[in-house]
Amino acid sequence: MASTNRPADPLAKGVIPTAKQSLRDLFTWDQRVVTTKLADYYDTSNTAITTAITLTLLLRSVGAAMFGVAGDKFGRKWPMVANMIILGLLQVATIYAGTFQQFLGVRSLFGLFMGGVYGNAISMALENCPVDARGLMSGILQQGYSFGYVLAACANLGVGGETNTWKTVFWVGAGFSIAVGFVRVLFPESKQFQEAKKNGTKKAPGAFWAETKIMLREEWKMCLYCIFLMTWFNYYSHTSQDSYTTFMKAQKHLSPAGATRASILMKTGACVGGTILGYTSQWFGRRRMIFCAVLISGCLIPAWILPTTERGLSASGFMIQFFVQGAWGVIPIHLSELSPPAFRSSFVGITYQLGNMISSPSAQIVNAVAEATMIKTAKGKMSPAYGPVMGIATAIIVIGIAVTIALGPEKKGRHFENAGPIGANLEPVKDIESGSMHSEKNGTQAIEVVDHSNTSEKR
Repeated sequence: MASTNRPADPLAKGVIPTAKQSLRDLFTWDQRVVTTKLADYYDTSNTAITTAITLTLLLRSVGAAMFGVAGDKFGRKWPMVANMIILGLLQVATIYAGTFQQFLGVRSLFGLFMGGVYGNAISMALENCPVDARGLMSGILQQGYSFGYVLAACANLGVGGETNTWKTVFWVGAGFSIAVGFVRVLFPESKQFQEAKKNGTKKAPGAFWAETKIMLREEWKMCLYCIFLMTWFNYYSHTSQDSYTTFMKAQKHLSPAGATRASILMKTGACVGGTILGYTSQWFGRRRMIFCAVLISGCLIPAWILPTTERGLSASGFMIQFFVQGAWGVIPIHLSELSPPAFRSSFVGITYQLGNMISSPSAQIVNAVAEATMIKTAKGKMSPAYGPVMGIATAIIVIGIAVTIALGPEKKGRHFENAGPIGANLEPVKDIESGSMHSEKNGTQAIEVVDHSNTSEKR
């Protein structure tokens, strides 16, 4: 049946069974939530602990390239299974890291393998999802990121404030990760890889690199655009959330428990907004939805940083993250539709993680500028200017995203699910004069055959 580009009922279209992919980011927040406890445990500074976060971001691009290419060539299933199980084991290794240097080494490896999850998870879920339900699934998938924060923060509240309790939070993350890996084993491979195996499709020698070269030659502008867009978006999320708990404690004088509760409500708003606005983009349009969401979030900046009570900060945090992560909820499907069809796993993963890498200093920049600028709080005390710095930076980013998305392309409703593995989309063409075989341009699937019995040519 032809797509109507209207939102689909999730139960009727089978969206809920594929929602398991939203678990891909549940295990990335535990370190940020327990930063202070880790600093105490290893007798180092919070800044030193954030170095581990930066290292994980830097190495994610390497993992995205390695596992993305593997996913596009061999299938989504087993690279993702390996990712999740190894991530769980690295969580356990983190718990037993005796020195800070060992901790940095383990977390660096964690970042490498974490980088391989996003592209494979997004491509597998969306290509197995009905076209009309992809906006909704995109929002659900992306908010695994926010839901992971909620779980990590709740676990941190539950284990108490003792220094060694950070290990319990990491055990929770390890258990979830390994469980997801084993659950993924039970689900089948994506359709195009099943069909290639069933039909005994064999790729010509060198076809993988031939198709890759064609893609890079034809799509390099799209690659740069998507990296640029993802850089803006990663600055957008990190600037508006990474220092918010510190802002509430240092500038608004909330207790650690109060700041954590407000952060949980903030991320709950992200989960709701990402799902709703991702769903809405199916008929409202990808770029239009992102454009409206970021502008509304910009208008909410004063209400976000001015309240002084836990209730006020919780409510304003909920609303701004509703639209920040609402815009983010459109990103998985928007990137997938812009990607070269055969390269969705590697393209989405690499562009996302390169943007993440470029934006990795965002929290350090906000903290450095805020701590260098002191303001007087409502209680008359001097405090680092987290609120104004976060507000100004977010406003600049909002304008940048709005301009970028307004000038960029959109391919809503694109049918990318029928593309074969990399190297299988080039058909051999016989050179009439030399009799040699070569590959035609990606996607054209032109075939030229010579019939020597009547010297006629057929196409």
